[in-house]
Amino acid sequence: MTTPNFGVYTPLVTFFEEDESLDLTSTLAHAKRMAEGGVTGLVLQGSNGEAPHLDHNERQSLVRAVRDHLDHLGYTELQLIVGCGAPSVRETLCYISEARMSGANFALVLPPAYWVASMNASVIESFFSDVASQSELPILIYNFPGVTGGIDISSDSIIRLAKSCPNIIGCKLTCGNVGKIQRVSSALSGTSFATFGGKSDFFLPALVAGSNGIIAALANIVPKLHVQVLRYYEKGDLKSAQELQSKLSHADWALTKVGIAGVKAIVSHHFGYGTGRGRRPLGNTTVTSLSEDIVVPISEVIDLEKILIPDA
Repeated sequence: MTTPNFGVYTPLVTFFEEDESLDLTSTLAHAKRMAEGGVTGLVLQGSNGEAPHLDHNERQSLVRAVRDHLDHLGYTELQLIVGCGAPSVRETLCYISEARMSGANFALVLPPAYWVASMNASVIESFFSDVASQSELPILIYNFPGVTGGIDISSDSIIRLAKSCPNIIGCKLTCGNVGKIQRVSSALSGTSFATFGGKSDFFLPALVAGSNGIIAALANIVPKLHVQVLRYYEKGDLKSAQELQSKLSHADWALTKVGIAGVKAIVSHHFGYGTGRGRRPLGNTTVTSLSEDIVVPISEVIDLEKILIPDA
């Protein structure tokens, strides 16, 4: 079973017009900048892409538009991981089928979180097993307690699912548990499974623990800087990697304080497309509304991004 390639993946934000309709022009410009920055793939309709705010038709049109745009630009090898989580097995499978038809390579699936009190390990494992047995795409388990009412899938569950379901080929761990990355990656070494850390804050430690790269919100702002950390790590230049990682960690901590609309506002201000508008209730943000303790560490990595010539 094919797994996502090793590298940096940007969980792409979705831009909106003033009336909250899709701003495909800005979103495609953003996808182009990510590809030019050297990322290996994009995650569409994840948490940063405001997946819960998009309907089925918008999801399909967005994936198809991004895939076609990347292909037109010559980035045919750039992989698309598409968020397909839903409260039921039935709707999750529907999202997966639509994503495949629209050009997705992989499906990223959250555990169902509406009935949080009922989501014990057995129920969660049954959910993923049922989805995997019928899925039209290979699946990555998405563990993000912050958006699932605190549901935190254990390394035991992930390992059991990976070993019993060949169609489950990876996971994204936004929980921040580097030990979990280590346990999963080592238990499944030599198998067709890709474990991804899910935040820039622990990018380098995640690589050391066996992460297949990174899927990180800050890559929306500084993709080349993330690719550079990866290159330093691959060359064994840990000192240079650590220096950049420190800057990414400070910027990522600042970014957690601005929300998704804030991420878009920063992109808009520094790179000249889109706006800081989210779909309600997220609202609208501008860079001028951000405090200095947020702006300074993010501006520092942006300054580096704009002068960086990637070290091949």
